[in-house]
Amino acid sequence: MRWVRRTPPWVVVLVGVYAAGLLVGTVTHVSDLVRHGLHPYAWAPDWLNLYWTALAFLDPLAAVLLVAGRPRGLDLACLIVATDLAANFYATYAIQHLDVGSAPGLQRLTVFTLLLLATAPLVRRHLAGTSQAPRRAGRRQAPPAPEDG
Repeated sequence: MRWVRRTPPWVVVLVGVYAAGLLVGTVTHVSDLVRHGLHPYAWAPDWLNLYWTALAFLDPLAAVLLVAGRPRGLDLACLIVATDLAANFYATYAIQHLDVGSAPGLQRLTVFTLLLLATAPLVRRHLAGTSQAPRRAGRRQAPPAPEDG
């Protein structure tokens, strides 16, 4: 985790918050799988069950990549929270016919998603592998094509 030493403290804190949020999601989805099997939400359509089951694997992957300082971890986290929020809004309103006031988990997910998506562009430029420097000038070029003649 060398990236931590050369990264502003506020970035390290945000990455920790992102990883913690993803791990909360991991625990939620894994515990649902353990208790209820591969179709843990009987009220939800198969595609939604498949998506939430996949998050049991994708959430910790994104968290590990983030803690390692990998920009792809941040990209994956953004994709996960945006799609998870959309899926949860759909499940809450279209399937369960609930409102936000009766869905505190959706409220927390909304705040987490807004935090992550709003701050991700600022954080990304500090993660390992993200360089604002120009590429090396000494790159090898392909030899010229032979002339017909």
